Amino acid sequence: MKVRNLHIIQKTWVNACRFLLAVAFIFSGFVKAVDPLGFQYKIQDYLEAFGMLSWFPSFFPLLAAVILSAIEFSIGVCLFFGIRKKTTTLLAFLLMIFMTPLTLYLALKNPVSDCGCFGDAWVLTNWETFGKNIVLFIAAYSTFRWKKEIIRFISAKTEWLVSLYTILFVFALSFYCLAHLPVLDFRPYKIGKNILQGMEIPDGAKPNVYETTFLMEKDGEKKEFTLENYPDSTWKFIEARTIVKEKGYEPSIHDFSMTNLETGEDITEEVLSDKNYTFLLVAHRIEEADDSNIDLINEIYDYAVEHGYGFYCLTSSLDDQIEQWKDKTGAEYPFCLMDDITLKTMIRSNPGLMLIKEGTILNKWSDSELPDEYALTDKLENLELGKQK
Repeated sequence: MKVRNLHIIQKTWVNACRFLLAVAFIFSGFVKAVDPLGFQYKIQDYLEAFGMLSWFPSFFPLLAAVILSAIEFSIGVCLFFGIRKKTTTLLAFLLMIFMTPLTLYLALKNPVSDCGCFGDAWVLTNWETFGKNIVLFIAAYSTFRWKKEIIRFISAKTEWLVSLYTILFVFALSFYCLAHLPVLDFRPYKIGKNILQGMEIPDGAKPNVYETTFLMEKDGEKKEFTLENYPDSTWKFIEARTIVKEKGYEPSIHDFSMTNLETGEDITEEVLSDKNYTFLLVAHRIEEADDSNIDLINEIYDYAVEHGYGFYCLTSSLDDQIEQWKDKTGAEYPFCLMDDITLKTMIRSNPGLMLIKEGTILNKWSDSELPDEYALTDKLENLELGKQK
């Protein structure tokens, strides 16, 4: 009787661990597959923090992002249905053997701000991630150790069908979101969000104190400037950096700052409070931006000028690279400088287009889905494009 009770307890424990792992892996794999570029950026952060980015070809972070999210999601689904027990329990255990000490190192050294284990859907601190991984490590060991106790939900004859469709689904989801935009947006810049409201700080809360510095060069001399002492046009822009000087309350949007390239003026409030429509062309690295739709982008700019709408290109690239883009594309629209991470967060396309009004994001388009002359047939006030998607 005692042995039987112990067996029941063991079986219950193993299957509870199995479902915990299944939920964690399915959720983690899904939110990464929905936003493969976001996961790519996180992998790049890891490789850069460890000084390994130059070891790999440029396509590696994206390839790794797609494959790892597919592996996580597939492990979760198989654990949920109780199929392919040997393979899935072994993979889950190996992943936790690797991730648990890694997240301990991240918690102690903090080379990246968060591990990105659940993408932007649920951001955990490095210590929270380590605690979560301790629990998952125990669950993974238990399922691997007593895998025979896992209850199967479908027959061995049909498990291949579930495995096949799981893999097809997760890869199709990743490639669709790469070609378009994430079907689910967990970031503070999703459609319907107001940027000004996202930047607000509750009464009485002490805000973060930021400082934006600009590295400029003139006659071979490099020097840092702030907005207060931004130099004249004889200085060449190198890069912009925003740092936290004093830690305080951090709103969901805390680093949206548009600096006019020509004048060096901060025009953030002017643009976000504009009661008219404004197009924001987002190209975090303009030298890497897809130029296959440059004519369409120029047409949209002409349309904006014709109807009195604002149009700005936001980038973090250098002056020379911006000038090369202008020469190559014939771009006449104004450029604004912004933090590179902010631009990557705003839209998962390079370039991508956003439509805002009074700071509210009404629509977003990837480079492959830009509105054309057949869509822009009238003023935005009279078109569906001018309404919140």
